[in-house]
Amino acid sequence: MKSSKLILGCLITLGLATSQAMAQDDAARDAMAERLAPVGSLCLEGQDCGSAAMAAAGGDGGGASGDADGEAVYGSICMACHDTGVAGAPKRGDEAAWAERTTKGFDTLLDHALNGFNAMPARGGNPNLSDEEVHAAVAYLVEPVMDVPAADAAATEDASADAAASEETAAEDTAAADTAASDPAVEDQAANDEAAADGAAVEMDPAVAAIDGAAVYGGICMACHEAGIAGAPVRGDAAAWEPRLAQGFETLYDHAINGFNAMPPKGGNPSLSDDEIKAAVHYMVQ
Repeated sequence: MKSSKLILGCLITLGLATSQAMAQDDAARDAMAERLAPVGSLCLEGQDCGSAAMAAAGGDGGGASGDADGEAVYGSICMACHDTGVAGAPKRGDEAAWAERTTKGFDTLLDHALNGFNAMPARGGNPNLSDEEVHAAVAYLVEPVMDVPAADAAATEDASADAAASEETAAEDTAAADTAASDPAVEDQAANDEAAADGAAVEMDPAVAAIDGAAVYGGICMACHEAGIAGAPVRGDAAAWEPRLAQGFETLYDHAINGFNAMPPKGGNPSLSDDEIKAAVHYMVQ
């Protein structure tokens, strides 16, 4: 009888310990999600990923731009540069930095945001954003330094023109890719890509491996590393990453955590943990 009670007690203790560990894991995941919020999500062609998605996030930061939440769009895309001043991006609320720009008018600023200007990529590097969402984000960005007009039908016309230009560019890229496929140099590049991938295949700390590096990258890093802003190496560009990988992961970790050249510490989000940054680095160099 005593043995049965002892075994039963051990089983109960084991069950409680397991439940507590699972609860801690859930809490850690929730904490990471909160630090990353608002996080941009991947949206494939054909999915409903325009203004409706941002509207679901709630809030009224869009100001004069309909239902789109300008503050949410800014927080997930634009703030990586416009809160830190990366590559000369004017900071939100800096009247001196915006003085000359605002004299060009809101339409010009919106055009730059939609189509890209200097180091700033079109739509902040996220082509899935609708014109309305970009308008809302620009409105939120410049609201402290100028009067913001309401969104109008001109944005829709610009969207159609942008879509046509994108399709034409895609067709040209496809033709170029077909031509390059018959070039022997392509095979050499493929070998270099494979070598870079081998260099990136290192053993990760279990704590880092348990973190969703893709989510961290999508919420913070992609704003610069998808578009190559300020010389940031683009994800998947083996040639750009080869000399950096040669320095070792500890150096890459240090640069990402503490900042390097134009890159701000932790991508401009100090609430991220070191392990989250390391997970993002590993995802970036896969």
